[in-house]
Amino acid sequence: MQNKKFKRHTVTSALPYANGPIHIGHLAGVYVPADIYVRFLRSKGEDVIFVCGSDEHGVPITIRARKEGKTPQEVADTYNELNKKSFKDFGISFNIYSRTSNKIHHQTASDFFVALNDKSFFKKIESEQYFDEEQNEFLADRYIKGTCPKCGHGDAYGDQCENCGSTLSPAELIDPKSMLSGSKPVLKKTKHWYLPLDEYEPWLRKWILNDHKEWKSNVYGQCKSWIDQGLQARAVTRDLDWGIPVPVEGAEGKVLYVWFDAPIGYISATKEWAEKNNRDWEPYWKDDRTRLLHFIGKDNIVFHCIIFPCMLKEHGDFILPENVPANEFLNLENNKISTSRNWAVWLHEYLNEFPGKEDVLRYTLCANAPETKDNDFTWKDFQAKNNNELVAILGNFINRVIVLINKYYDGKIPERNELFDIDDELINGLKSAPGALEKSLNAFRFREALSGFMEIARSGNKYLADAEPWKLIKTSPGRVATIMNLAVQVVANIAILGAPFLPFTSEKIFRLLNLGKLNWGQAGEADILGPGHLIRKPELLFSKIEDREIQFQIDKLKATEQDNSHAKEQPEIPEAKDEIAYEDFSKIDVRIGKVLKAEKVEKSSKLLKMSVDTGIDKRTIVSGIAKYFKPEEVEGKQVSVLVNLAPRKIMGIESQGMILLAEDQDGRLVFVTPEHHVVNGSVIS
Repeated sequence: MQNKKFKRHTVTSALPYANGPIHIGHLAGVYVPADIYVRFLRSKGEDVIFVCGSDEHGVPITIRARKEGKTPQEVADTYNELNKKSFKDFGISFNIYSRTSNKIHHQTASDFFVALNDKSFFKKIESEQYFDEEQNEFLADRYIKGTCPKCGHGDAYGDQCENCGSTLSPAELIDPKSMLSGSKPVLKKTKHWYLPLDEYEPWLRKWILNDHKEWKSNVYGQCKSWIDQGLQARAVTRDLDWGIPVPVEGAEGKVLYVWFDAPIGYISATKEWAEKNNRDWEPYWKDDRTRLLHFIGKDNIVFHCIIFPCMLKEHGDFILPENVPANEFLNLENNKISTSRNWAVWLHEYLNEFPGKEDVLRYTLCANAPETKDNDFTWKDFQAKNNNELVAILGNFINRVIVLINKYYDGKIPERNELFDIDDELINGLKSAPGALEKSLNAFRFREALSGFMEIARSGNKYLADAEPWKLIKTSPGRVATIMNLAVQVVANIAILGAPFLPFTSEKIFRLLNLGKLNWGQAGEADILGPGHLIRKPELLFSKIEDREIQFQIDKLKATEQDNSHAKEQPEIPEAKDEIAYEDFSKIDVRIGKVLKAEKVEKSSKLLKMSVDTGIDKRTIVSGIAKYFKPEEVEGKQVSVLVNLAPRKIMGIESQGMILLAEDQDGRLVFVTPEHHVVNGSVIS
């Protein structure tokens, strides 16, 4: 398998749900490594298509739609456009970014289902599933929450525990509750179409465990665990009103389960690309000389390694994935990224707050890629990667070379003087670099490849520092000409080999060198630029990131922590806390206060700064309620204030207390206020 020569490559990356923005966890786990690999293949001149798109039929979209009072399509439209633009601005080089609400996808998924159904592939099974009697509807897995049976986490969904990453079924949850009404669901009979995964266990055992031992250890290990535990038939239809209708008689009111239709989205996206570009889509999915690769996160391994391959094999017309280089999870500041708690770094916000620094984030995420185990992103490390590596090593070396050639030779590449030896170690390093990087990239060891790339810059930096041409220019100009000629060849190699990792920077280097873009096969040489070639004036590639910029991001996260004390994404009634003594309760000083003035905090979409008359003083309180209330809506309102809470700084503003709020059944925040007007400062007891 590993040594097979392929004619073309079909590369897919997981379709993100169109229910929220893209964050750095998505980027590190899926999109940055996929983009690096695709850019590498293109630089080698390979025929490759890179497909992705919005997954618009997932239950998370209906959850957000209910919360925001919108239709699922309106939610999907919003985030499809936001994420499509964010990916483009960040340099993720999809050939096409499609969406599963497109007509071509509905038709492709329906045809796929019918083809399998005509072969009697599915089993029709009547079973009991959870039903919300108050809402009068069957509950999708994501509409059920309970305690995870594997790790004890109290907020596990019916299909997955986001705390431990385990894939679950609703029946496994301890004390399940409906997320629609908060009530305990009942079991009710319903009929669905099932994939008979159990019948494919022998084939999967051979295809994965015997034939694909080269797969990453985390992927291979998870697949082995699933197979060894024994596979069960899995439903591919759901009782929902949002999705692709099941296209067979007797399936009224049912839609295709999102994990049946979503991977087919790779095929429909390829069809759409082919139509727009007057190409034939079929070789990218039906020719066994095509290499199919799925870039995903670890929570999607079972779907791409077990379920989708079974679908493809039974259909009979399609190739199977050659590799599924899944990554683990990226944490943020030592805590799990959580979209519901807003504990994330959102891509669209990053692009706005760090303009021109796309490659800094790409570099940091690749350097910290969670390739075989979970890893962590911290803002301090991000700053260090930029200042100590990109600025001090890569940027410093290239700037020195461009500056000195402009200073000594009016921007023209000097000719090497044969009387002087050139640095054999540096030359040999250049020759071996493309092959070494290629070996790492083909093994999907992107961190290793990035480290090898940076070694080229380090060796160039060391070469200049040791040679000190600025000291030799007057006494040995021939030697300096040789040094600078070789140094600029290193820069040219950096431009070529760095393009998959740092595409924006690579373009800038090619521009500085006054070169068109070169491909991978031209790297490794020490004569890319000939004598007399004119380069441009120096231009800094990277700039230092100051402490205040990093502190701003850390303060944003701290503000998020306070927001989370007020609201969660889904309303639910928490368990009663442990008993406390009366003496503990008596320490709390809650009083009625009046909001005198309110205004939004600059550079924050969530924070309101309020001046509050507590009856005992007038003080400033910062609260994460701006997305629920406009400033004019809270001015003049009497509220409950915890007045003896220790002050804390939030985005540079000292907040002196906390305003108490409750969450209604729709997830909206409401103030805890007195029934009648009372004197400010009245004690709540």
